[in-house]
Amino acid sequence: MALRTLAAAIALGLGACAAPPQPAAAAPAPGLSDLPDYSLDLTHTFVHWEVQHMGTSTLRGRFDRSSGSVRFDPKTRQIDVSITVDTASVNSGVPVLDGLIRNSSSMLDVATFPQATFTARSARFDGEVPRDVDGELTLRGISQPLTLHALRWKCGLNPLFMRQVCGGDFEAQIDRSSFGITHTLPFVADRVRLLIEVEAIKL
Repeated sequence: MALRTLAAAIALGLGACAAPPQPAAAAPAPGLSDLPDYSLDLTHTFVHWEVQHMGTSTLRGRFDRSSGSVRFDPKTRQIDVSITVDTASVNSGVPVLDGLIRNSSSMLDVATFPQATFTARSARFDGEVPRDVDGELTLRGISQPLTLHALRWKCGLNPLFMRQVCGGDFEAQIDRSSFGITHTLPFVADRVRLLIEVEAIKL
């Protein structure tokens, strides 16, 4: 009887010295490759531009063709964007001007630089809304940081095809000379305003 009591006491003592149970580790945040995929709606995704002409009027145009991918999770506030623009699709509505913009070595020079790209891996969120998307613009082979500021953003169920759609309007500004676009400076302004409309359908 005394031996059993002693053994029980030793067992209790060993249990008291054991390490306390550790709480379960929190699940890691999903990587960018795990974010929900969205397909760009190319009928509602365009890059527009505008630049002041000789201090009077404003020249405006857009790029008609683009492609890319978007991964986005408003809950974890993560974003992964990759957009490619076909520079030859520039369209000002003035064919002579479009030819100059496409072909001049001091403009887009689309034969040498057929694509411009924007990539982003981070954003500053207000709740579930990406207010500023921080990325990199590559134009004419030159890469520069660029932040897109959201003018509006909304996600919701599209009643036409019953799928979630996210989209909005963004703006940014660049100095075209920093990308080697120097034609007609200073008569046409250096500062160019970019306006990006985008809609994407959740897959």
